[in-house]
Amino acid sequence: EGEIPMPMFIAMDPPQHTAQRRTVAPAFGPSEIERMRADTQARTAALIDTLPVGETFDWVERLSIELTTDMLAILFDFPWEERHRLTGWSDALGDIESFDTLEKRQVRLGKAFEMGAAFKQLWDAKALNPGKHDLISIMLQSDAMKHMSENEFMGNLILLIVGGNDTTRNSMSAYAYGLHCFPEERAKLETNHDPELAVNAMHEILRWQTPLAHMRRTATEDTELFGHQIKARDKIALWYASANRDESVFPDGDRIIVDRENARRHLAFGYGIHRCVGARVAELQLTTLISEMQKRRLRVNVLAEPERVHASFVHGYRHMPVQLEKY
Repeated sequence: EGEIPMPMFIAMDPPQHTAQRRTVAPAFGPSEIERMRADTQARTAALIDTLPVGETFDWVERLSIELTTDMLAILFDFPWEERHRLTGWSDALGDIESFDTLEKRQVRLGKAFEMGAAFKQLWDAKALNPGKHDLISIMLQSDAMKHMSENEFMGNLILLIVGGNDTTRNSMSAYAYGLHCFPEERAKLETNHDPELAVNAMHEILRWQTPLAHMRRTATEDTELFGHQIKARDKIALWYASANRDESVFPDGDRIIVDRENARRHLAFGYGIHRCVGARVAELQLTTLISEMQKRRLRVNVLAEPERVHASFVHGYRHMPVQLEKY
């Protein structure tokens, strides 16, 4: 009751899914990643240089939220001075706890329409003066997406904003928390600044954290899986968090091992036609964070257990007190 359907391409089948995904995918392709690389490094370096050494601060608020919000604003060419609205919308619309009463659903719906109104203004502005690289301009120039209904427009905005915010934000927090939990692995990154090790560590942190814990799919036909009967139209929860700890694939999977040989086999981005369309952007942001911290020989010490997001879908952190020290 009180819920309005908001279709999004992650919940569509081909051919509609194919057409819409194909529209936005170029914004996250290899050439675009290279175009973003220098700016991402500069923004990450500048933010790290504002962090106090030896003083307590909230890593989630000061670093994880800031870097991911900035990237979202760049991807959408959203007004820079209003970019923190993106974080607020992502937090509200990705909150699974906001579905459990009619009153909460109505508040959430209000946030969705607030977001939709702001992006409708941006849509109209881009229709008159399109950009080259931003997602709104790309959608406007596509037959598959330029005639979306209001609800579908909002659904895809939620997908792209939550997908681009919660995932990378919580991976950046996992970098600090996870390496603090496994100091012997942190030491490997402190003594070896090989870029390939930083990339492998990035994949291992994504595996260990698994920012989005699961996805739900629908069986298309009767089948049997590991002795379980599954009927057509059954709803199946795919627990990425479980797959990423599968002991037959990742021995000692509860530990971060930064030089784990098969870390790249993780399923934190999903799999198949619905694999995260922005995976390369997430990889760029997290690897850049690791590398820039290495350059400054900075270590993150977590001072208390982080405050967690209370949800089964987003596997994340609300607050995490830390201190930086030089090594």
